[in-house]
Amino acid sequence: MSQISAEDKLDYVKSKIGEYPNFPKEGILFRDIFGALTDPKACVYLRDLLVQYIKQSQPEVEVIVGLDSRGFLFNLLLATELGVGCAPIRKKGKLAGEVVAVDYQLEYGSDTFELQRAAIRPGQKVVIVDDLLATGGSLLAASELVRKVGGVVLESLVVMELVDLDGRKKLDCKVHSLIKY
Repeated sequence: MSQISAEDKLDYVKSKIGEYPNFPKEGILFRDIFGALTDPKACVYLRDLLVQYIKQSQPEVEVIVGLDSRGFLFNLLLATELGVGCAPIRKKGKLAGEVVAVDYQLEYGSDTFELQRAAIRPGQKVVIVDDLLATGGSLLAASELVRKVGGVVLESLVVMELVDLDGRKKLDCKVHSLIKY
């Protein structure tokens, strides 16, 4: 049986990402990861691509952090495949115990992310994962939170990046996106 190349896997995943014009408002083309996640082959390929990337670029990772909420679709899966821990970054008021918080800017307004203080030990090496890099505010806040508890941010990893929004320029860590629009 022949091996499917990473490029072919990526092309397949990309073909399953939904596109919805004028959602959530006029003039926006919404790229929907759930189209790929409802396809079994795309799920397997996406897992393979993300795991292989981390194994090659960040083999020393100790914790995979997922952002509320689509990042949760990936962080446990990746952590399990890599044999490392995982931790969630959630919106304010959703985590029990002692938390640290960071406010961040949205397109219209602001929000707050929280991380349990005990989720990452000082010096632990972290990869942050999410489905999308748009304006960069949520990934920047996540990096700040990881550093607040003493973690070392190795990289942020996203499935999709909207390059016209320049979110990458705001970030203070290495960033990798599988698909760029």
